[in-house]
Amino acid sequence: MTDVVIAGASGFIGSHLSAAFRQEGRSVRTIGRGRAADAVWGDADGLTRVLDGAALLINLAGKPVHARYDDASRNEILRSRVETTRELGEAVARSAAPPALWLNQSTATAYSHSTTHAHTEDDPTGQQGFSEDVARAWEREFELADAPATRRAAMRTTIALGHDSEATRLLFRLARLGLGGPQIDGWWFAHDRYRSLAADRGSEEARAPSRGRGTRGRQRFSWIHIDDVVGAVRHIEATPSITGPVNFAAPEASTNAELMRLLRQTVGMPIGIPAPRFVLEPATWLLRTESELLLKSRWVSPGKLLASGYVFQQPRLDWSLRDIWARMRAGA
Repeated sequence: MTDVVIAGASGFIGSHLSAAFRQEGRSVRTIGRGRAADAVWGDADGLTRVLDGAALLINLAGKPVHARYDDASRNEILRSRVETTRELGEAVARSAAPPALWLNQSTATAYSHSTTHAHTEDDPTGQQGFSEDVARAWEREFELADAPATRRAAMRTTIALGHDSEATRLLFRLARLGLGGPQIDGWWFAHDRYRSLAADRGSEEARAPSRGRGTRGRQRFSWIHIDDVVGAVRHIEATPSITGPVNFAAPEASTNAELMRLLRQTVGMPIGIPAPRFVLEPATWLLRTESELLLKSRWVSPGKLLASGYVFQQPRLDWSLRDIWARMRAGA
């Protein structure tokens, strides 16, 4: 009988969860698109067979958001999240013994840009925009699943940090090269790549606002160490009262400027050249990604995890960065 099923197990978070469960002696089966997966998307019977009798289902599937938000990428980012969640919901409904717990990946970008207060799970997620709309559509599909016998929780995950994360390694590389200054928001040409799912291309409603007065590195950076992603998953499984959205974030958010200062301090680089928006926009265009990933102020508090007694292994950013840097240097 299957114990744990992970969809999207080949990614950064999925690989850590798979390794952690296997080290505990638990049986792990995977869902994906490659031959190595135990079941593949589109195979209804295969999905049902893998899920039937499982104790825990974790869905991490979805196209990475580190992409340019052109129409093709927007469609795939949405489709890859909503359709895989729908497929799993249908498979759970068909199972004779459905999973006891289903954790579905979501994102902290469900919350609005905020520099004044932290968002908890009780806060609304009503701001219009592409990232926010995708998060709502993703969670809506999760909620619609016909799974009355399965406890469900949506993992509203912030930036996960780890020694083998490409995003984390990029931050350290920038700091080592002397480019680890704050990313500074400001004026840029308006565009419609961040438009809501309901807005028409080229309409006034669709055009992203151009901020003349930026946050100057004061945008909040909510994060979580990969060890606490694993720890939080274990905690939720062991705590039957936890349902609904759960913020996966460390207790203390940083500012972007403080993040970059700590990175420079960790690698021993005294210089950090700032990156204003007029530099970031051409750079993100070349890298085929979006400046929103750096400039949006994500301030999220782990309300449910703290209230239910979870103790963070890595609650402080400076400790986490030192731990990650040591693992990187050791080649872990």
